[in-house]
Amino acid sequence: MSKHQTWGDSYVGDHHPEHYGDSKTGDQNDSAEMNMSVGNYLKTRFTSLKPPMTPLPNPISCLAMLNTQQWLFFAVAFAGWTWDAFDFFTVSLTVSQLAAQFKVSTYDITWGITLVLMFRSVGSIAFGIAADRYGRKWPYVVNLILFIVLELGTGFCTTYQQFLGIRAIYGIAMGGLYGNAAATAIEDCPAAARGIISGMLQQGYAFGYLLATAFARGLVDTTSHGWRPLYWFGAAPPVLIIIFRLMLPETQAFRERQAVRAASAGVGKTFIQEGKVALKNHWLLLIYLVLLMAGFNFMSHGSQDLYPTLLKNQFKFSPNAVTVTQVVANLGAMTGGTIVGYASQSLGRRFSIICICILGGALLYPYTFTSSKAVIAAAFFEQFCVQGAWGVIPIHLMELAPGSFRTFVVGTSYQLGNLASSASSTIEASAGENFPLADLVSAKGVHTKRYNYGKVICIFLGAVYAYVIILTFLGPENRGRNMDVAHDKDLREVAGETEITRVVHPDWELERMNTVDEKAQRAQYVDQKEMA
Repeated sequence: MSKHQTWGDSYVGDHHPEHYGDSKTGDQNDSAEMNMSVGNYLKTRFTSLKPPMTPLPNPISCLAMLNTQQWLFFAVAFAGWTWDAFDFFTVSLTVSQLAAQFKVSTYDITWGITLVLMFRSVGSIAFGIAADRYGRKWPYVVNLILFIVLELGTGFCTTYQQFLGIRAIYGIAMGGLYGNAAATAIEDCPAAARGIISGMLQQGYAFGYLLATAFARGLVDTTSHGWRPLYWFGAAPPVLIIIFRLMLPETQAFRERQAVRAASAGVGKTFIQEGKVALKNHWLLLIYLVLLMAGFNFMSHGSQDLYPTLLKNQFKFSPNAVTVTQVVANLGAMTGGTIVGYASQSLGRRFSIICICILGGALLYPYTFTSSKAVIAAAFFEQFCVQGAWGVIPIHLMELAPGSFRTFVVGTSYQLGNLASSASSTIEASAGENFPLADLVSAKGVHTKRYNYGKVICIFLGAVYAYVIILTFLGPENRGRNMDVAHDKDLREVAGETEITRVVHPDWELERMNTVDEKAQRAQYVDQKEMA
C-alpha cells in the first residue's frame, strides 16, 4: 500500500473487483473538472466527448453479475416506476372522456396533467430527504399507499374542481418515487452492469405507458362507468408492490452510510453536516441537473402526452388504431432505452445522449406528418430515440449526484425539470388551436373541432432536441464513478477517514494493532541482541 492510499480504498479495491477500470476514470474526471477554470473546462467538452470505447461484456454476462438481492432491488424499483407511469398516463389516455364528463375543453383537462407535473417537485424534496435520512424502504411504501388512496379518489370525482384538486395532491405522491427507485436499483449494482440496468429501469416508464394503453382499451367506455374503471384498477397493483418492498431490506450502500453516520457525530447531526457540504461543493451541478432534466421532460412529455389526441383528432384514427400505434411506440421506447443505456457503458453517457437526440430530430417529420397507418413505424423509432436518451439518465444522474443526498438530488432534479416542463401538453394544445382543420362531423351531425397538432409537436420537439444536445455537450460526466462510502469525498470531509475505515474495513484496528505489536516485538528483540 502506498503512503497516499487509504485503508478504505484498499479494502474496497481488494474485495470488489468490479470497481476497477471505469470507476477510477469517473472519480478522476470528477476531481479534475472541479479544479478547472471555466475556459479550460469548455475546451475539454470536445475532447471528453470522444467515446472511450471500453470493451463491453456480453449483456447476458452483465446481467449475470447481479446477485439475487440486487435483482430483487431492481425488480421492486422497476415495478414502482412502472406504476408511477401507469397512473400518470391514465389522464393522457382519457382526455376526451374527462372533457365530456366535466363539460370542459381538452385544454382544461390538460391542466390535470400540468398540475401533477408541477406538484411532483414538492414530493421529490420531501420524500428524497426522507429516503436519504431514514432509508429507501419506508418512504417508498408511503408513496405507494398514497398512490392507492388518490387513484381511487380520482375515479370517484364528480366535478372538474375535485379532479384538479386530487391530481395536484397526486403529484406530490408521485414526485417522491423516481429518485428512490433509481437509488434502490443502482447503488448496489456492479459497475459493469450499471448501463444496461439503467436502461432497463428507465423503461418502467414506457412499460407503464404500454400497460395504461392496453388497460384503457379494455376498461374505458366498455362499461356503464365510462372512464372510471381504469382509475379504480390503477389502485390495486400497488398493494402487491408494497408487500414486495416490505420483504426486502435497505440497500447495502445505505446501511454502510448509516453506520458511518452513527459512528461519527450521530446520524442526525452528520446528515445535516453532509447537506451543508454537498450544497457548498455541488450547488452549480444541482442547477445544471435541473436544467438538463427540464429538457428531457419537455422531450418526453412533448412527444407523448398529446400524441393520442393527435392520432384521434387530426389523423382520425379509430380507438383500436390509436391503441396499436401507442403499443408499438412503447415497444420502441423499451427497446431504445435498454440498448442505448447498455451502449453508454462503452460510448459514454454524453456521446450516447447527443447521438440519439440527433437521430430523434431527424425522425420528427414522419412522426408528426404521416397521417396513414405507416406512422406506426415512425412512432416506434421516434420513441426508440426519446426513451433511448432517457435510458442513460438514471445512471448518469446517479454518477453525478453527491452520495449523501443521492435520492434527493436525482429525484428533485428530475421533478424540478418536470415542473419546468409541466405546461408541455397545455402549450401544445393551446398552440394547436391556432392551426384549425375542418371539423369532424359524426353520423348524428355532432361537430368536433380538429387542429393541426402535428405541426406544433414537430416544431416544439425540434427546439427541445437542440436544447438537450447543447446542454448535454456542455455538461460533466462521471461514467463509472464509485458509489460506496469509501469513495465519498463529502462524507469523508464530514465524518473523517477513520470512521469510514472502521465501517468499510472492520478488521482495520485489529490489523493495525497487530502491526504495532510486531514492531514492538522486533524492537525488543533488537534491544536484547544489543545488550547481549
